[in-house]
Amino acid sequence: MSPFFETLTTIALAIVTLGIVSVLVSKRAQTPAVIQSAGSAFSNALGVAESPVTGATYQIDLSYPGHDLTGSFGFG
Repeated sequence: MSPFFETLTTIALAIVTLGIVSVLVSKRAQTPAVIQSAGSAFSNALGVAESPVTGATYQIDLSYPGHDLTGSFGFG
């Protein structure tokens, strides 16, 4: 790996680590909701990845974070 990409990767990892630490230690953090939404994202990704192999249809479930997502991301 070139030094440029190594530096870029190090900076990106530092930013992500800072975000994770700030969410975990903040008094206003909703850590359980963040953990639950991360689990939901992983579960959805796994289901979508398996669906072509298993032949099953998979409906992505966006309700886990517990918020109404109507109108988010330009939909609804």
